[in-house]
Amino acid sequence: MKYIFSLVFCFFCFAGFSQTQAELNMMQYESYKKTDKKLNEVYQAILKEYKSDTEFIKNLRASQRIWITFRDTEVKVKYPDREAGYYGSIHPLCISAYMEELTLDRVSTLSQWIKGAQEGDGCSGSIKVNN
Repeated sequence: MKYIFSLVFCFFCFAGFSQTQAELNMMQYESYKKTDKKLNEVYQAILKEYKSDTEFIKNLRASQRIWITFRDTEVKVKYPDREAGYYGSIHPLCISAYMEELTLDRVSTLSQWIKGAQEGDGCSGSIKVNN
């Protein structure tokens, strides 16, 4: 929820600078792309750190493919296909903002495998324990 508030706040701050909607749309898209890049960095770091655990890697790859499908479908649920102009000129900004929100959640989830679990966490599963 804090991400949505931040995005809305930033939108109104930027709107005060008399930017066009196209510029705002592009700025939000670039913000989403940075978040997507971070997701890919975390994903690659996990692949490297856990490369010897082939069963985990197989499941991580499957999970990531499913998550991408989930993300794309969630966007379609929130913004179903409608006639041209239905959502207005802000529509690309809204899609990028929602994709960024979903991607930030995924980064947070996957980061557990980078951060590691606390020793004694009996439910850490495949997450390596910090020494």
